[in-house]
Amino acid sequence: MQGWMTGMGSRNWRTVFVLAVGALLAGCVVKDTRPLPKLNVIQASQQIPEDELLDVAIREFDPGVPASLAGDEEALAKKRIYPDVRKAEARMIPARIKSTLESSGQWGAVRVVPEAVQFVDVLVTGRIIESTGVELEIEVSAVDATGRSWISRKAYRGDADIGSYRTEAALRARDPFQNVYSQIANDLLAARGRLAAADRRELRQVASLRFAQDLAPDSFAGYLQKDSGGLTRLARLPAAEDPALARVERIRERDAAVIDTVDGYYGNFSETLHDSYGGWRRTSYDAIEKEERMRSQARTRTMLGAAAVLASILVSGQCASGDYDCQRLESAARTAAAVGGTAAVLSGIKRYSDAKLAAQEVNELATSFQNEVAPQVVELEGRTLRLTGTAEEQYREWRKILASIYREDTAPVGTPAEPAAAP
Repeated sequence: MQGWMTGMGSRNWRTVFVLAVGALLAGCVVKDTRPLPKLNVIQASQQIPEDELLDVAIREFDPGVPASLAGDEEALAKKRIYPDVRKAEARMIPARIKSTLESSGQWGAVRVVPEAVQFVDVLVTGRIIESTGVELEIEVSAVDATGRSWISRKAYRGDADIGSYRTEAALRARDPFQNVYSQIANDLLAARGRLAAADRRELRQVASLRFAQDLAPDSFAGYLQKDSGGLTRLARLPAAEDPALARVERIRERDAAVIDTVDGYYGNFSETLHDSYGGWRRTSYDAIEKEERMRSQARTRTMLGAAAVLASILVSGQCASGDYDCQRLESAARTAAAVGGTAAVLSGIKRYSDAKLAAQEVNELATSFQNEVAPQVVELEGRTLRLTGTAEEQYREWRKILASIYREDTAPVGTPAEPAAAP
């Protein structure tokens, strides 16, 4: 090595060293973080006929916490997954998508619903893949009442629009990942546009009859059938004056009122946490950017320090054998390079330590955020609903009550009907 460097000559070696330093510094350039161009949701340009206006239900998302890492907080933190935050996001992201769909004026009723809700015109489901203050990636599917797939497990990814992080007002005015929600809304609209008007009308009728069949299978058998492609189609329609149909429609209206109320609590949950969650996202963004910047600086400082130390050891002497003043200066320069290089290495190690602390900031914020996302207990017509896992159970109980109500309404006169469950 010594001979190779001596052969190169000090001037050439210094040139190579400067180029190496330049290459290292180039790797430390921080990426540009200008605000992103805004993607807007497509607005309705004309009134949509009532019998073609499709309702949309968006289920709570899968939080996307790997089962293999459940309970391993350290492993989850390394992947920037904080289970309590993810559980909140599983309710809040559907609420953001709902608001986006409603703002377009393209749809009927748009609701965030528990998993048990299924007999709707269009059902949207999703899973969180990545969610930090820097990046959001979610997987979304959408299927209509006939079983037709509109969106099949499509991944939507977006970087945060830093313009939303600049002020509290900006953060409240536009979600940092609004482009993601707008893209989902526009894709749903494109899927709807591929259906003929007759298909949209049939879709609404199929959703209504599927609800009726679930409630009273015997009374509504034979109205629906599967086609060769596996889609549920109308075989025939019940008579307009059919009293059983009229009763089912009244019960469906009551069911819709319950779903609306539950949806309202999802909306309140999202609104209540809007500011604290937005602050968490913004601080998460700052912490992650700081961590990445420190890691880059740490790598550069460590490598430059090592190069300086190596240069002080390996660089060949350029002084004549009898020139003691030159030799003393050269020795001092070597010592300074070694000391400076060692300091740079130590500085790089400290930067790695600072990066670790910056990463912990996100975890600490998530822990404090957990206290603000405690389950909400609500009263609905004398019943207690919890908007956590028990919300699903409560809605299933409500469905049983609806079936009891239908049996009471349809019981022959003089026949004791099974009493409905007490609310």
